[in-house]
Amino acid sequence: MSYGIALDLGTSGFRGQAIELDSGDVLATVITSRHPVPGANVMDHLNFAVDFGLEIAHNLVVSAVNQIIECLGVPLEKVTRLAVCGNPIQLSLFEEIEIRDLAYAGERKKRALGVIPPSRDAKLLPANQIRGLALLPEAEVYIPPAVRHEIGADALAMMIFSGLLDRSEITLVTDYGTNAEMALKVGDEIFTGSCAAGPALEGQHINYGMLAAPGAISDVCAEGPGHRSYVLDENLIPQAGDLNDLARGTVLEKGSLNATGITGTGVVALIYEGLRASLIRLPEIKVSNGFLHLANGVTFSKRDLEEAGKAIGALRAGYLTLAKEAGIAVKDIQCAYMAGASGTYVDAFKAHQIGMVPPAVKKIYQIGNTSLALARQLVRQPALLSELQDLAGKLRARHCMFGMSKDFANAYLLELSFWGEGMPWEQYWKLAKSFKLPELPLPEGAPEIHRIMSRDIEVLGQRGLHVIEQVGNVYHSFFPGCQLCGFCVEECPEKALDTSETNEDRGGLFCLRADRCNGTACLRCERVCPEKVFSLKKFLGR
Repeated sequence: MSYGIALDLGTSGFRGQAIELDSGDVLATVITSRHPVPGANVMDHLNFAVDFGLEIAHNLVVSAVNQIIECLGVPLEKVTRLAVCGNPIQLSLFEEIEIRDLAYAGERKKRALGVIPPSRDAKLLPANQIRGLALLPEAEVYIPPAVRHEIGADALAMMIFSGLLDRSEITLVTDYGTNAEMALKVGDEIFTGSCAAGPALEGQHINYGMLAAPGAISDVCAEGPGHRSYVLDENLIPQAGDLNDLARGTVLEKGSLNATGITGTGVVALIYEGLRASLIRLPEIKVSNGFLHLANGVTFSKRDLEEAGKAIGALRAGYLTLAKEAGIAVKDIQCAYMAGASGTYVDAFKAHQIGMVPPAVKKIYQIGNTSLALARQLVRQPALLSELQDLAGKLRARHCMFGMSKDFANAYLLELSFWGEGMPWEQYWKLAKSFKLPELPLPEGAPEIHRIMSRDIEVLGQRGLHVIEQVGNVYHSFFPGCQLCGFCVEECPEKALDTSETNEDRGGLFCLRADRCNGTACLRCERVCPEKVFSLKKFLGR
């Protein structure tokens, strides 16, 4: 008996499945609670790899992949095939190939640095070409192609599994997550873009936030005198949690499951319900203590609202920008597909009402984790790799670099003003017109919603789901001159640092969990050090 492993290298975490090759059955599913590389989004991961070195970033990624393989519980000597899917940055870190072509938009800068973009075509490699991968050398590793170096295998997956390529009406498909990929089909052309929507859509940078895992609040619904939290069970199916008074925190009725945190979909639902009940009036939470209270002591603050607003605003700015690139009105987008964990578990009507979906769509389809689905299909049907390469070569796709787009910058500025300052709609529309952005109508009516998948991973397998809480590598380092004041530990927003001992000659010994670290986008630990001896690069051996 031989086995295959399917991997989705997502921006906020990895997902893996073990598959019995003769039957094609899924045996087990493992997910990580975080991404192993420091940073809160895909650009943070890219910046980390550029600043700290591709080798270190690759080590972190492969270490997490090896954790997943071990937890899947299949004999390594019988794993003959591994397929991996993800965006171009994640796959480049896994393969350990040049990533600087993804970091710099200017051709002159690339030439000055001697950057030669690598091939991101479909590849079949022996496992020993992926340094550090814990498989037999002759095991096969399948890497699907990018359409262009900016349009990755994950975007190709969502186009295939959504049926986007066969739609005649104007259709948008979005993989909702920390790095939100979008594809807009207008006639025979496809316009793509991806925005660092922010970790709030995956439940991160939210005080009680977590990924979609057992114990996460995935939905909040008005019920009688209060609001009911819905909590994911061990099979990732929402079950009734507590019924609460959101303003006072009173438990009105005990639910069947206890919550440990809230995922991005729960945040979306809570914002919708809070706005509807006038408990939220942007940019404030209009209750006496400034917190909304959910099941089992989970709370939601103004800071959480700001983080969520950044993510929702980035999505709306994204489809506004793609509509302008395509020369269409936003109201022309008639159909929307929602992929990824957030796109699966979110209440699509609530997402539509707060702006995550174009306002005039008539139909919404929720289709699950398409990146893992593509990897799973490659494990079962290796010949699909050449078909994917042919498809990637034929696609007429135009990619919009949102980071370089003036239209996106203007649209996102409006969104920050709307969510962060409570800018009225009339002012929003007036400024949007002056920026020559497409008109953004308010949502009208309820679109027809089709939940194709009840959970983002359709089949968990006979052994069920396992969640890896501590992901990838942990680093240790002494810092001579350290006085053990503890400022760096206290300042770390993600509790990534710890210290347990000191040495008269070598200073303080610190422990760093790389999966919790926000990387180069933060560096608060370095800035707060009064002795100026703490260095993240030294920590990681640079």
